[in-house]
Amino acid sequence: MGAEMAQRVGTQCVTTTQLPGLPAPKRGKVRDVYDLGETLLIIATDRLSAYDWVLSPGIAGKGKILNQLSNFWFEQLAGIVPNHILATEVDDFPSELAAHRDRLAGRSVLVRKARVVPFECVARGYLAGSGFREYVESQAVCGLPLPEGLLRASRLPSPIFTPATKAEEGHDENVSFEVMARGAGQELAERLRSLTLELYSRGAKLAAERGMILADTKFEFGHGEDGELMLIDEVLTPDSSRYWDVHGWTPGTEPVSFDKQFVRNWLDTTGWDKNSPPPELPPDVVEGTLSRYLEAFQRITGREPILD
Repeated sequence: MGAEMAQRVGTQCVTTTQLPGLPAPKRGKVRDVYDLGETLLIIATDRLSAYDWVLSPGIAGKGKILNQLSNFWFEQLAGIVPNHILATEVDDFPSELAAHRDRLAGRSVLVRKARVVPFECVARGYLAGSGFREYVESQAVCGLPLPEGLLRASRLPSPIFTPATKAEEGHDENVSFEVMARGAGQELAERLRSLTLELYSRGAKLAAERGMILADTKFEFGHGEDGELMLIDEVLTPDSSRYWDVHGWTPGTEPVSFDKQFVRNWLDTTGWDKNSPPPELPPDVVEGTLSRYLEAFQRITGREPILD
């Protein structure tokens, strides 16, 4: 990592957490979740995942950047749908967490518990990733037919809703709306489709004002103990979304991105089979990833993340 970049984010890379006095966390690919009884503590670590593998080394500062960006978006979208956030500042956390404030500051949130809807809610405004691969094979995405002649990174006639199953391990699987409706119920599926497209539209509008394209994103929802539907997990971060520079976007080419595509592109050059442990990220890829995440945060929020 370059000296200037290292100075900005500090040198500590937090890839795992274990908070004395608390039960062991449930570890996802990038977040550690502590069950506090009535609430959950979610810590965004500096782990980075791609192709369903956690990569090494971690990206120092990444967890703080994405946690704070997600909190920004939760605030922006609160008028559309409730969310699970209870507190974002360590001073507002329960007293039993006070001893861990230095570990938690900037990279953690206290949230309501939720019964998670077992589908990821994906909105696409542009053709990329698995959507583009499906289109090449069938001229459709998740059963939705699309016009002929679209290219990689083409803008779609209008944003589409393309749900996916949530996998504990391995790949999530794109499914049709009908499959989702059978699994979640017609009424809930329709509401989630409507909310997803509205949230995407709001996010894409703000991103466009910052000179960025929100190509696609995924949302997760859950029901609180009172049955209320709410937005959960993370929101509109470079880990859950594709962001492109509007000035570097040309259909048919790989756009200049501010997300994990930079890492995926490097991995694709290594000959890695995606079934065995992945190669270690070189310093220039680590620094390039962090710089993209930092720029995404700065451009979207108009401010600097708190990294110390």
